[in-house]
Amino acid sequence: MTEGTETDDEEGLTYAGTGVDIDESEAATKALIGAAGEFEGDYAGLVDIGDQYLALATDGVGTKLLVAEAIDDYSTIGIDCMAMNVNDLLATGVEPVAFVDYLAVEAPDEATGEDIGAGLREGAKRAGVALVGGETAVMPDVIEGLDIAGTCAGLAPKDAVFPGEAEAGDAVVGWPSSGIHSNGLTLAREAVTRNYEYDDPFPPNPDQSIAETLLTPTRIYSEVLAPLREVDTHAAAHVTGGGWTNLTRMGAFRYEITDPFDPQPVFEFVQEEGNVDDEEMHRTFNMGTGFVAAVAEEDAEAVVEASEDARIIGYVEDGGKAVSVRGLELQE
Repeated sequence: MTEGTETDDEEGLTYAGTGVDIDESEAATKALIGAAGEFEGDYAGLVDIGDQYLALATDGVGTKLLVAEAIDDYSTIGIDCMAMNVNDLLATGVEPVAFVDYLAVEAPDEATGEDIGAGLREGAKRAGVALVGGETAVMPDVIEGLDIAGTCAGLAPKDAVFPGEAEAGDAVVGWPSSGIHSNGLTLAREAVTRNYEYDDPFPPNPDQSIAETLLTPTRIYSEVLAPLREVDTHAAAHVTGGGWTNLTRMGAFRYEITDPFDPQPVFEFVQEEGNVDDEEMHRTFNMGTGFVAAVAEEDAEAVVEASEDARIIGYVEDGGKAVSVRGLELQE
């Protein structure tokens, strides 16, 4: 990536500076969880139902909606909503089985509803889950435009759920992202609209507009579950808000990343247009790697061989809670 440097007329952007402070967000989330009571699980809540866990995850797509609104194309947003929930269950070792959506709108619009519904159906197909309906709420006094969120339910035998804690000596297996996914769009939008409009051609690929590039759907990683369950998988992580610091959710270790996937051109474009430094980029975006797992070193090659595009990207070491990647030392 290009090292961001400040210019005389345009200050370098940060995620917090554009209105999203990851530390404050996590603190608020922990406060909410504390008020609601204790539950098992990190990426998903686990409910003991005998010999299995019922798992639940809920999420939305954030300000990616504003990009869709700008070009009046919501056809991929449903895929993102599905992906953000399904991938969290997969990171727990749970098989997703059903999804329910919640659409809140300022005013009902049939065409928009059809677009979102088509995306949800496509997402459900990719994830292999049942789409069991949902709720549309018309709330003009509360909502400006629209917002969509969803909840995914999954089931897993108790011995199939990943322990959630990496071990020193583990290999880190990674899978590439499909692009910017559904995190960091507040920063990305601020960066790219400094000098461009959303419907302008995307400079690295003029056949596609900037908006279409930003709206590339989040990858759904359903295919990772089977190979990870076949080996000694200790933990997994869906690389979302917080970027590469998400790896520390697998435990307080040093994650030495020696072979990350290359970032897609959208990341360099955002970095250059927003004058964003390398550390901020890696703390905000997936930077080309969307899903990771910490597995016993002797099992790593089996996972790679069973996956179409996985590879070993690094190792887990003792020595603090940090991620070392591309010459950066990232701490939560």
